[in-house]
Amino acid sequence: MRVLLIDDHALFRVGLQGLLERRGIDVAAAGTGREGLRLAKEQSPDIILLDMRMPGMDGLDVLQRLLENDIAIPIVMLTTSSEESDLLAALRAGAQGYLLKDMEPDELVAALAQIAAGKTVVTPQLTGVLISAIKGDSPSVARGSALSELTPREQEILRYLAEGRSNKVMAKHLGISDGTVKLHVKAILRKLGVHSRVEAAVFAVEQGLAQKA
Repeated sequence: MRVLLIDDHALFRVGLQGLLERRGIDVAAAGTGREGLRLAKEQSPDIILLDMRMPGMDGLDVLQRLLENDIAIPIVMLTTSSEESDLLAALRAGAQGYLLKDMEPDELVAALAQIAAGKTVVTPQLTGVLISAIKGDSPSVARGSALSELTPREQEILRYLAEGRSNKVMAKHLGISDGTVKLHVKAILRKLGVHSRVEAAVFAVEQGLAQKA
């Protein structure tokens, strides 16, 4: 597994790079957002670990630039912030995960393995925060009625979202293109009135759809 770490704190960056390399993970590191953008294009890592708070170009700016450049690499925020607003902003911007810097090393390695397998991972400490935010953002009753508006294919894809599957994995299982999956996901988010794949996945779990997959 190849990881690109983008973080402006030198001691943390060097320490985490050594920790991951001792566990057999190849790590490239960047101290600024601009350097990280360059390395992402040059090295095509399997996962990008991105700090939220950085001077000049912060984590959300880098995330948006990466997505605008069609870099199809899982991007995960690795931060000290447990603020609900930061979590939701990152997920809505397209992050495939949100992890906290105080997590145990083995937990981080396990999360990276899940992300590499196509899953979306939010640090367990913030799952409750995410669910509360989603419930407060839109009534569950309205979302429940919106579920009936989904086509059978959209409901099938929603179940895959509940499992944290990537577009590529869904396309392979369903025998359709990545682009078709993206169109279905956009339609699902619009019909459910949510802003991100993770919010849709939480809703699906609450509705019991994941158990049917």
